[in-house]
Amino acid sequence: MIVGLTYDLRNDYLKEGYTEEETAEFDAEVTIDAIDSTLKTLGFQTERIGNVKALINDLNKGKRWDLIFNICEGMHGIGREAQVPAILDAYQIPYVFSDPLVLALTLHKGHTKRIVRDFGIPTADFTVVQTLSDVEKVNLPYPLFAKPVAEGTGKGIDSKSIVDNPLKLVDTCERLLSRFNQPVLVETFLPGREFTVGIVGTGDKARVLGVMEIVVTEKAAEPIYSMLTKETWHGTVDYPMATGLDYELCADTALRAWRALDCRDGGRIDLKMDENGVPNFIEVNPLAGINPDHSDLPMLARKNGISYTQMFSMIMESALERVKIPAKI
Repeated sequence: MIVGLTYDLRNDYLKEGYTEEETAEFDAEVTIDAIDSTLKTLGFQTERIGNVKALINDLNKGKRWDLIFNICEGMHGIGREAQVPAILDAYQIPYVFSDPLVLALTLHKGHTKRIVRDFGIPTADFTVVQTLSDVEKVNLPYPLFAKPVAEGTGKGIDSKSIVDNPLKLVDTCERLLSRFNQPVLVETFLPGREFTVGIVGTGDKARVLGVMEIVVTEKAAEPIYSMLTKETWHGTVDYPMATGLDYELCADTALRAWRALDCRDGGRIDLKMDENGVPNFIEVNPLAGINPDHSDLPMLARKNGISYTQMFSMIMESALERVKIPAKI
């Protein structure tokens, strides 16, 4: 079985003139090497393809693969994460991870929260600010939390994201609207503890890999889990594993959200507790980072006794069963 690898290599985009911030979600060569070698360890033949443009070029040359391991985040447009799976669907080439609908939907944090809320899953009250004039219509109690509606890796999140009065909200929204050229999600600030839940599998067969708490210490440059904090996590952020009631509550909420959104094969759900200790849905990561050393999903799996190779085996088992490809290589 030949498994093609689709991904966005950060250095490729940096060479084209994109900034460090614009490419923050993209992968380093070491991550692609780890994915490639792990799939080979599991018995698959692999072929590196690259980003969406490289995929299109290869398809135009007549190339095909038995399965695609897709982690492309995309660069442009609100549907950028859905571009590769949409193309693969058109060519009837099966792939690992979620489909175009899920990836287009979940990149928009506001639309995702609406669906999660309709399923009765706790999530902070929110509104989406499309233009600066919308700020005066915000009718939520302070403090609030503001971030771009369609970014990942903590982009657009910093110490100014927590706002406690209307003037600061105007300033923060004006800055984010201009900087990211997209709407701003404004939601009630959740004061409780923060967790991330790793999940593998699809539908009723989805299961929790582990629940990891994210504790930003006083050593961090910012008191929240911002892009800067994520980049300088070593020695400034603690990642204890949740147990007992914390685990049960977070695992249940995350699985409900994963299934409600029809996510597939593997990823993460981020949660934050409210003032009553109830886990609230923050966002879903259906294309979660999988750097073997510092990405949250492999980290929480490892802390729970699941190796990188074992995690990949679970993801591939889910994908192969879902697309009806025999697991025997």
